[in-house]
Amino acid sequence: MLFPEDYFADLYKTSRFGQTTVPARVVATVMLLQSHEGLSDAEATDRLGADLRWQAAAGVHSGYEPFHPTLLVGVRNRLRASARPKRLSEDVKGAAKKAGVMKDRARVLDSTPVYDAVATQGTVAQLRAAVRKVLRLLEGSELGDRVRSALRRDDDYCSAGKPPCDWDDPAAREELVDALVKDAKAALGALDGEELGGAATAAAELLALVAGQDVEQRQDGTFVVVEEVAKDRVISTVDTEARHGHKSANRQFDGFKCRLSVDPDSGLIDEVAGTAGKAADREAVDELLAPVAELEEKPVVFGDPAYADGETLEHLEGQGFEVVAKVPPARGKDGRYSKDDFAIDLGAGTVTCPAGQVASISYAKDGSGRAELGKVCASCPLFAACTTNKAGRTVTVHRNEEVLQRHKVAQQAPEWQQADKATRPKVEPKIGHFVRKPWGGRKARARGLGRVLTDIVTRAAAVNLARLAVLGFHWDGAAWAAGP
Repeated sequence: MLFPEDYFADLYKTSRFGQTTVPARVVATVMLLQSHEGLSDAEATDRLGADLRWQAAAGVHSGYEPFHPTLLVGVRNRLRASARPKRLSEDVKGAAKKAGVMKDRARVLDSTPVYDAVATQGTVAQLRAAVRKVLRLLEGSELGDRVRSALRRDDDYCSAGKPPCDWDDPAAREELVDALVKDAKAALGALDGEELGGAATAAAELLALVAGQDVEQRQDGTFVVVEEVAKDRVISTVDTEARHGHKSANRQFDGFKCRLSVDPDSGLIDEVAGTAGKAADREAVDELLAPVAELEEKPVVFGDPAYADGETLEHLEGQGFEVVAKVPPARGKDGRYSKDDFAIDLGAGTVTCPAGQVASISYAKDGSGRAELGKVCASCPLFAACTTNKAGRTVTVHRNEEVLQRHKVAQQAPEWQQADKATRPKVEPKIGHFVRKPWGGRKARARGLGRVLTDIVTRAAAVNLARLAVLGFHWDGAAWAAGP
């Protein structure tokens, strides 16, 4: 069976209260069915007590009295801290491999947004919430009284939300921001040099972060909100791990990214990973390919252009993977010649422009280079179609230029294009299955990347079991098998 009696036994080895009396099969089945249907903990346990199908799947009798919903919270917390936090997904996948369903011919990588479970906060809301959190954690202590006495705004910081302000008046808004930042800095000044520990330390660090990420000081000493967005901006003091993210230039979101590695032959998810929303897709490739990294004959890796930068291609090829991911073409500004219109000869160390002029590449210590054609550009009849720089055109050479050029040549072949067209799109239906239920799929049920990843893993296991049911996956009395 997938979930034997001792399946969760290791989660309770250090518990003072011993192991839960609810059988592991019941708990695991409820977790998977909950994820499959996108239910809350309370809805899931209610369903176990009322739905005969759930009772049959969990192996309990009709009229079974369900356990309390908080048991699911405890199991997820213990599972996340265990030596095998991804066991639900890993063991479903392991059974599929024993049944001969999952192959190792190829893997397709992609990602999808997971929207956070909190509201994105503006600068004012974050500043006030961060001060309020510090005061709440230090309440009743001498240090807390010292922090409160350092504050100058007419605000007790006890209630949640934004403070009163004439939001239509720019001067009033600026005055509020300035006062909040100065209160934040005054609180930090009172905490300077103090040993806090635990949650209070985290709250002070958060206060320091939000007091500086969105504001700047004018010459007159007042603080104002800057126009640009900070690179790694915390978007909520409630979930400090959520971030602004973008799936494309025109598709932005707040929260996290779910990364998937899919076996295109069986339609099963091989591995999942979770990152902040801002993280580039390539940052999780090692985790996604970990299950197949030790294979002697590694699968071909398919991905979109997000996986086709020079570093990622070189890294994966260095591990023995063949990568089929389209290196995006270079684009010239305002229709002028792009880098791809120049012939780069790395062996000779030269760059030849569309007019036939040749320039040598000057290399830096990191392996990157530059070819400056300035001396020959002035009299070139193609100058206007090439650059607007009066000093002439400069072509940059990436330190992984050889890898990029080799892939650009390879992807022109009909065989490469056919393989890419036939295999890579197979990940899209699987992402559609994954996010079909908003709660736990498209939208996070909890705060923090760790909890979000636990839901991602459970969702992957549930999606795989649904696919295996279509393939006729069953226990034949001796082993896992597929088919009629």
